[in-house]
Amino acid sequence: MASALDGITVLELCGERGQLMGKLMGDMGARIIKVEPIGGSDTRNIGPFKDDEINKNQSLYFWSNNTSKESIEVDISSSEGIEIIKSLSKICDVVFEDYDPGYLKSLGLGYEELSKNHPELIMTSLTAFGQDGPYRDYKSTDLVALAMGGQMHSCGYDDLPGAPPIRPYGDHGNYIAAHYGLMGTLSALIYRDFSGKGQYIDASAHEACSSTTEVALPAYLYPPNKEVFRQTGRHAATFPSAKTLCKTVDNKYLIVFRIFMDLSSWIALVKWMDLHGMAEDLADQKFKDMAANRTAGTEDGDYAMEVLRKFIATRPAEEVYRKSQELRFPWGVVRSPEENLDDPHFNEDRGMFTEIEHPEIGNGISYTYVGRPYNFKGTPWSATRPPLLAENTQKILEEDLSFSTEKISDLISSGVIGVN
Repeated sequence: MASALDGITVLELCGERGQLMGKLMGDMGARIIKVEPIGGSDTRNIGPFKDDEINKNQSLYFWSNNTSKESIEVDISSSEGIEIIKSLSKICDVVFEDYDPGYLKSLGLGYEELSKNHPELIMTSLTAFGQDGPYRDYKSTDLVALAMGGQMHSCGYDDLPGAPPIRPYGDHGNYIAAHYGLMGTLSALIYRDFSGKGQYIDASAHEACSSTTEVALPAYLYPPNKEVFRQTGRHAATFPSAKTLCKTVDNKYLIVFRIFMDLSSWIALVKWMDLHGMAEDLADQKFKDMAANRTAGTEDGDYAMEVLRKFIATRPAEEVYRKSQELRFPWGVVRSPEENLDDPHFNEDRGMFTEIEHPEIGNGISYTYVGRPYNFKGTPWSATRPPLLAENTQKILEEDLSFSTEKISDLISSGVIGVN
């Protein structure tokens, strides 16, 4: 059965910011030719590493962001390297790049040049602040993207006086930017199917992050022009909201909110608490009225939450989670990655994780990866291990560009390409 992007070929010239775009398309069936500089992508030097030994081919960070790709090692600043990229672009549907604005154009590798005889080509440039404007040449990182985009302003604590903004960890800024770049690219592919025309996509990490700050921008832009403020373990808001973190007897935390969902759920919750002698006066009519009307943000509501919090402190996290879901409350456990890895719902029933073979390490050796983030019913998802540095250089030059053995040897000798 064909994958969703079978037949699509992508030329990727990306590092930390844009590498996820190629990974996601590759896992959906596209062919991804990853162009790496001589010595390999900088992302190969980011740990952790397998067995804690620094090795360009065993960075777990690189592995997780570069499945389903081929690797060709090329000095794109050389005249011969430039010609290789131009030739490869002719056989591709999409070019991804995340270099500084104007750099590829200065080499003769901008969209205008690459699309001259290839009008169907789509090229997506994912930069910090876009291709124009006063910030165009400013430097940025994942951390800066989250700071300037607004995420850090909304993340942090309200129960620690003077607490600073907090950075969400895990490449969030780069991932947000890459997802938006990918959405633009897939939309352009659909447009090309109808029109036959490719196009250039100027994607900005700053704009991507700024557009995903939930209510922060609308609250500020529209009357009464309020700023959201950080609140511990819950959404930033323009007003103090009920504290949602509840500690359990096994020293875990649950996110607990919207306790007045509906009358039947409230009555069932109070009955469960009463079985353990901890319902106090929550069976009173005024609380039933609050549940029936979905009342929130009152002193009585705060009181009910504190009674519930004391009850939860006597129970294990999983028990409260399962029972609350049974009672139709949208509560959840604050989990570690390891706990999700062992959850049968994700691991067995949904097939969220996948084993990918690494034959270069040993026969039959495989490693667990985060798998498909969506379940295609007609076009299956599939991932292969990330490429070794320059693993496919020779094959690509021979089979895709018809380079002779002598020409490849000359390019190796002159340092234009690297081979594995």
